[in-house]
Amino acid sequence: MPLPTTDETSVLFTNGTLVLSDRLIENGELVVEDGMIRSVGAKRKRAKFTGRVIDLKGSYLAPGFIDIHVHGGGGADYMDGTADAVRVANRCHARHGTTTIFPTTTTGSREQIAGMIAACGEVYRTWTPSEGARIGGVHFYGPYFAEDKVGCHAKSGRRDPTANEYKEHFASGLIRVATCAAELPGAIEFYKFASKQGCLVTCGHSNSTWGEMAAAFKAGMRHVDHFWCAMSSVASLRARCGTPMQASMEQFVLAHPEMSTEVIADGHHLSLELLRFAFQMKGPERLCLVTDSMRAVDCPPGEYRFGPLENGPQIASDGKVGRTLDGSALASAVVGMDHMLRTMHTATKAPLPQLVRMATLTPAERTGIDSTCGSLAVGKQADLVVLSPTLIAKKTFIAGEQVHGPI
Repeated sequence: MPLPTTDETSVLFTNGTLVLSDRLIENGELVVEDGMIRSVGAKRKRAKFTGRVIDLKGSYLAPGFIDIHVHGGGGADYMDGTADAVRVANRCHARHGTTTIFPTTTTGSREQIAGMIAACGEVYRTWTPSEGARIGGVHFYGPYFAEDKVGCHAKSGRRDPTANEYKEHFASGLIRVATCAAELPGAIEFYKFASKQGCLVTCGHSNSTWGEMAAAFKAGMRHVDHFWCAMSSVASLRARCGTPMQASMEQFVLAHPEMSTEVIADGHHLSLELLRFAFQMKGPERLCLVTDSMRAVDCPPGEYRFGPLENGPQIASDGKVGRTLDGSALASAVVGMDHMLRTMHTATKAPLPQLVRMATLTPAERTGIDSTCGSLAVGKQADLVVLSPTLIAKKTFIAGEQVHGPI
C-alpha cells in the first residue's frame, strides 16, 4: 500500500508487540491513517515515514477496551443526568484504556432514567475523542430487578417492567444492552421487545429458576450480568421455592454454550478461583470483563453516592472496592479495566490474546459492533491502548487521537 503522506492523520506504531485476537506479533508495527487502522503486521523496512512515529519501546499495543457494564468514574455517575457528568466518567475510563463504553443505569425514577439517557444522547451526538471513551450505546440495567436481589441499588427505585415506560426509553435509539430479572411479571414481553431492537438481552439482579431462565432464553435473553453477584443460587432458590432444590442461573449459564456472562475482576468481588473457574467454563468467546465501577474510580477513599447524586445510596470506598456503609456487603467496583485485566491474568495465567479478547472483541461481538472495533484489524477504528509489560494502560488512542498518556 502507498505510504501515508500527512503528518496530521498518519501514525506509525513500531517496536512493540501487537495483541491480536488470536496471537501476538512481536516486533510488530501498525499504521493509522484518518483515524482508521491501515496496516497491521511484522516490522518491515520502509522509506522514511512522513507522519508521527510512536516508539512502543517493547510495550504491548492492544485494541481499546470495551466496557458494557459501568456506572461512572472520576467523581461522576451517569445517573447524575448531565452531559458534563457523562464526559467526566468517559474521560476517567479512557485513562484506563477503555475506548468504547456503555453507560449503565441504576434503579431510579422514570424521570431520572430518562435524564440519564438524554445526557448520554447529547454526548453521543456531539462526541469528539477529547471527551473520552466513545458511547457504544446505553445499558438499560436498572430498574427491573427482583426485590430480594437489589444489591446496593436504591430499593425505592426498583419496579416491575411496564411496556409504556420501557418503550419510551427505547425510543431514544440509544439502548444496546437491556437487563431485566427473569421472574418478574412482564419480563418475557420485555425480552422479546428488546431482542427485536437488536439489543444484547440480559438477566441480572434476579433470583430466577432454571425454568424461568429457559423461558427468558426462548424470548431472546443471551447474557447474565456480573456472574455470581446478585444472582440466584441453589441455596437462594431453596429459600424461595422449597424442595426439591432448583437449578439456578449459574447452572443454566454453564449448561448453555449460547449464553455469555461477565465478571468483575477487581480481586474483591470474586476470588481468583472463581475467576479461573468462569474462564475455564465459558472461555474467552463467552466471558466478558466489565468494571461495574461507580463514581469513586480515581478518587480518594471516602463516601460516595451510587447512582443519582441527588438521592443515590451512600457507598464507602477504600480505594480498592465499594461497600455499603455498614461494611456488610460489597457494592460497585472502584477501579478501571486495566486493573481487571491484571487480576484476570493473575487468576488464569491465560495467554494475553485471550485475556484482552474478554475486554475487547467478545463484548464487541455480543453487542454487534465488532465490524468497527474490538480488534487490531485493517479497516477498523484506531481505538488503541498501549500496555506496559505489567498491563498498565500507559497511552490511549481513540479514532487515532491520543487521549491519555505522555506525548
